[in-house]
Amino acid sequence: MYDKPMTFLLAELDGLYGSAVLEDIGKTIRLYDFYDGRGQDWKVASGLDYKPAKKKVNLVKKLIKREAGFMFGRTPEINLKSDALNASITASAQQWLDGVLENSGFKNKLIQAARDCFIGRRVAVKISGGFGRELRVTFRPSFEFVYSTVDDDCDTLSKIIFFYQTNNEAERQNQRIWKQKYFMREGRCILNEGIYDGFGQIIEGGDDIDTGLDFIPCRVIVNEGLTGDLMGESDVEELIDLQNAYNHLISDDADALKFNMFPQTVATDAKTESLENMVISPGALVDLQTDPAVMGDSQSRQAKLQKLESSFAYSDRFEAAVNRTKNDMFDLLSIPNVSLDQLKGLMQSGKSMRALYWELIARCEEKWASWEPALKWLARSLLKMTAVYHDTVIPDNYSVEIEHLYPIIEDDFTEMSNDRQEVAAGLRSRKSYIEKWGVAADAEAEITRMKTESLG
Repeated sequence: MYDKPMTFLLAELDGLYGSAVLEDIGKTIRLYDFYDGRGQDWKVASGLDYKPAKKKVNLVKKLIKREAGFMFGRTPEINLKSDALNASITASAQQWLDGVLENSGFKNKLIQAARDCFIGRRVAVKISGGFGRELRVTFRPSFEFVYSTVDDDCDTLSKIIFFYQTNNEAERQNQRIWKQKYFMREGRCILNEGIYDGFGQIIEGGDDIDTGLDFIPCRVIVNEGLTGDLMGESDVEELIDLQNAYNHLISDDADALKFNMFPQTVATDAKTESLENMVISPGALVDLQTDPAVMGDSQSRQAKLQKLESSFAYSDRFEAAVNRTKNDMFDLLSIPNVSLDQLKGLMQSGKSMRALYWELIARCEEKWASWEPALKWLARSLLKMTAVYHDTVIPDNYSVEIEHLYPIIEDDFTEMSNDRQEVAAGLRSRKSYIEKWGVAADAEAEITRMKTESLG
């Protein structure tokens, strides 16, 4: 028997790494909770005569979305290149590859996968499909898989297991866990998929199936980290302390404002009965009487009524503290903290915007060191799998190029210029250029008109 519902997965992975990954799942879920805002709550002191404010401005979510959107908001181009002998086959393969990615919703899934990777340290890309089934590309977050690699290559999978619990039953015998395992056996990729209970007993499926592949159709993308790091690093984890400090600052400010925004009424030497009968309302008349007990023989003592206002002089220091905390969060992810006020006076040309976003571009390029090999692997693996499952002819010699695209004006002009050079060199068709840049609604008709005009 197993102590916890999913600890039977531990038996699938050898050594300390398997245990470390499973223990890491709980930490990853807490990172997601913090990203969503649920994990940003805190306890307040008890016994207070007021309810402290709890204001949460989720800058972490905003920054992660901005980082992923900048890196993949413009979907990178995956291009197949080959020599002239394989040009026609490569063009057909390119068209098929673009179709698979489009049908898989690759553009949207890539942005979502980037967020998952930045939050949970790693993400898995998986190609599903087989004989008689079309291929699909999916991404899975780190709390839904565990994996191991070959001994001498941390980039090559020896086993990967996807899983999630399909119900919320408390009793382990009633729990249902879906598990899908890919592993290598004698040079062949084997797939085992089934439904298990909380004790790890098979309920449905569980047969080993030869996929017909000589590789596992999955790859794990690790967010940053060091050499041989299988865990990765979380961008959210870096921001936790600053986000908590920011929330506490604005909450304390709300309390301070609440207690200081209302002036206090102060009565001096007033008779108790006159204060008890005092009515506070627009246009009300106050019958303020001096207390005889304080008058004595002196007629100089006179009842007074006045308002005591707070100077509320800490505003500048608060603004400095909260802005410094916010800027530190932006700086940690190399994201420029820009607003309309801050952009005033700045020439918003492509070059100036590139300079403004230079640190973020450099950070994204560092992340591309992990993402680019994975996307090249994805393109090559899709072609291998279509050759196996659909008997499709693929190019003998080709290369995969990934074009990084960022939402900066200068990038558009540079990219258009590069594409025109490719058209002139015969590496890109006119139709492809027209369709990509929207030069005309009907590319074929536009090419026909160009031919007619060239003939005079």
